[in-house]
Amino acid sequence: MNCGCGMTRRGFLTGLLAAGTAAVLPGCATTAPAAAKRGLIDVHHHYFEKNSTFGWTVEQTLADMDSVGTRMAMLSVARPEPATHPEQARRLARAGNEYAAQLGIDHKGRFGSFASPPLLNMDDALKEIEYAMDVLKANGIALRTSLGDKWLGNPYFAPMMAELNRRKAVVFVHPTTAECCNNLVKDIPATVIEYGTDTTRTITNLVFSGTAARYPDIRFIFSHAGGTLPFLTERLLKLPEMNPALKASVPNGVLHELRRFHYDTAWSATPYALSSLMKLVDPAQVVFGTDFPYRTSLDTVNGLVDYGYAQKDLDAITQRNASRLLGL
Repeated sequence: MNCGCGMTRRGFLTGLLAAGTAAVLPGCATTAPAAAKRGLIDVHHHYFEKNSTFGWTVEQTLADMDSVGTRMAMLSVARPEPATHPEQARRLARAGNEYAAQLGIDHKGRFGSFASPPLLNMDDALKEIEYAMDVLKANGIALRTSLGDKWLGNPYFAPMMAELNRRKAVVFVHPTTAECCNNLVKDIPATVIEYGTDTTRTITNLVFSGTAARYPDIRFIFSHAGGTLPFLTERLLKLPEMNPALKASVPNGVLHELRRFHYDTAWSATPYALSSLMKLVDPAQVVFGTDFPYRTSLDTVNGLVDYGYAQKDLDAITQRNASRLLGL
């Protein structure tokens, strides 16, 4: 943390500058070109459509990316629109996916996208996946952790999972607040507790429904270091012993599935979350995510540097892992 500059932070800055990027960290006077051919890749970066009440602009996004030398951000919708009818869901999904794709065209090399399918109807979801990946050239698909009382291992999603597996798709999973659990604790927003919890619910459902083993070519990225999953791993490991019927769902073992998933660093670039996650997975399974505009890229970079990763692991987490995963 020692930014005079301290060795760890200086080492990371040196790595960025070697890649031709710039970073501006508190106490460290560093200037260089705004973007680079080999810079950071942010897999958890939200957009809002024009005239959003949030006040998001592409100029703000690019400025935030440039502040730490992010080469490219994968855009995903900040929150699914509250569609109540399949036709409305189709329209909203198509408009959002095309808008994100256009941003990638307008700012070539700076934005990719994870397209959102309309989940109220599986046929519609499959058609939108085909359009998004084959026509819009989306880099992957973004799914929410749950839909009503269904998590991603539910048979309802099986046709979509089969198609995503066939495509060997990257699937970015972002939490939502499950219908069961909104506003349970007075004065505490559901996102504070429920987002991490719903991520854990859907991972557990994917594993113990057999979906993860059945579709091994889907390349999942789970938000926020996997939510509460790392802390609860021991309980998941014991489940097949407690209920032998579950053993058939995990022929390769629970740890095999958990350790092949990828996890991003959004809202989790702290010693509290990373210490647990790094006991579960290798740094090769961790990818850089910021959750912009809810957090800045600088928040996440500073947290990763201060955690004390070796330079090679910082480079992997912020650049190489996502580059390999996304073919960039």
